[in-house]
Amino acid sequence: MQTIEKFNFAGKKAFVRVDFNVPLDENFNITDDNRIRAALPTLKKILADGGSPIIGSHLGRPKGVTEKYSLKHILSHVSELLGVNVQFANDCVGEEAIAKAAALKPGEALLLENLRFYAEEEGKPRGLAEDASEEEKKAAKKAVKESQKEFTKKLASLADCYVNDAFGTAHRAHASTALIAAYFDINNKMFGYLMEKEVLAVEKVMSEINRPFTAIMGGSKVSSKIEIIENLLGKVDNLIITGGMTFTFTKALGGHIGSSICEDDKLDLALELLAKAKANNVNMILACDAKIADKFSNDANTQLVDADQIPDGWQGLDIGPKTEAEYAEVIKKSKTILWNGPTGVFEFENFTHGSLAVGEAIVEATKNGAFSLVGGGDSVACVNKFGLANGVSYVSTGGGALLEAIEGKILPGIEAIRGY
Repeated sequence: MQTIEKFNFAGKKAFVRVDFNVPLDENFNITDDNRIRAALPTLKKILADGGSPIIGSHLGRPKGVTEKYSLKHILSHVSELLGVNVQFANDCVGEEAIAKAAALKPGEALLLENLRFYAEEEGKPRGLAEDASEEEKKAAKKAVKESQKEFTKKLASLADCYVNDAFGTAHRAHASTALIAAYFDINNKMFGYLMEKEVLAVEKVMSEINRPFTAIMGGSKVSSKIEIIENLLGKVDNLIITGGMTFTFTKALGGHIGSSICEDDKLDLALELLAKAKANNVNMILACDAKIADKFSNDANTQLVDADQIPDGWQGLDIGPKTEAEYAEVIKKSKTILWNGPTGVFEFENFTHGSLAVGEAIVEATKNGAFSLVGGGDSVACVNKFGLANGVSYVSTGGGALLEAIEGKILPGIEAIRGY
């Protein structure tokens, strides 16, 4: 498989799929540019070699051309960070894009307009009436799939080689993230530096395991993490269940959870997962105490109680000190650590302590030689908020992509480059 480090981009135009889906405020100012910065090593390598990057990305979830989601809003910042005057094409496959790509000189860069302005990027029909029949839906889907081939071919024709540096969209079989790779031979398609690091980090935590292996899984719903938990039960030594979904397990075991969040239709599933953990000799750990509140607010009245003894009218918004100590003890003894999901409502300052305690324990374990991977939007926000990002082994940029990789799924964006 070709690697970006060994490839010489001199005189070549490279279509680079990045993830510049950054948040913008009401004045179109970027509020967090981490995703842009993450792609800089790849783009700078191409420029330094004397190549020309043609940068493709999506922004938001537009349903057609939408001013709010135009990539022109980020153009000046991309130029500033790259250190070159990045050109802009008001389309991604139209005459302007083709002309500007063809005219690119070595050391010049071009940013294409939002790829998702075209339905063909995602391969999903748009504009269907709500009462459309199944036949109409099938016909629309077939039509967009057929036009997707031409769209993909046009994107590929802009460049001599293809670089995928967008791990955050690697789980999508979209035109620019997977299908385009078929138009380049094995020597002219590769991962970017960020994508390489993401793939290696996932492989290290899921396949090259040093034990004990501990996974910390948070989130509000068991239903959104079923496949992940089931896959992990065949790999981990310790599985810490935390966040809002704790209370589904606690209630299933007969505990009283007050008005805490709970999926009542998943109580049997929770018991099944507990039984499976026991059968696999996995130490599944639930909170033993909780910091509870009388309303969902930062300024709510609070108290500490046993996690299965929460009074009516109160709800658990974070773990308590006994649980913090138990989690930390397990984490510090671990050699492989995966963290996905905070312990509580960390957006409220009064309910951040549990997540901070977990983060600090992971940092300490990492100092002692553990490999730690933090992924998922809220977990990444946690480590950044607490200033702990530099203390863990790797912070993933991929939300859904990372979760699907943990579930054991093959990601189209990876398969398209590497194959299996």
